[in-house]
Amino acid sequence: MKKYSHNFVEEYNGFIGFGWDRQSDENTVICYLQMFSDDGLMKKLISKLSDDELEEIYSMINRLMKAHLNESEYHRLFLKEDHH
Repeated sequence: MKKYSHNFVEEYNGFIGFGWDRQSDENTVICYLQMFSDDGLMKKLISKLSDDELEEIYSMINRLMKAHLNESEYHRLFLKEDHH
């Protein structure tokens, strides 16, 4: 059984663009992140990123999770493991 999914981008039929309204911005970010993390794109792009770009992506993701998820949510939602 797969732990991770990218169903939103596969099922979303709405506007993809930024700056129209909050809901469109949220939906666009979800789509962009799911499209960006596609295995084929990552395989092509990852080796082209500089060390600084890799660190920037890694740091931004970790900073956002630390700011908005508690430890239990981090383990359950990001790591997909039971945490008590």
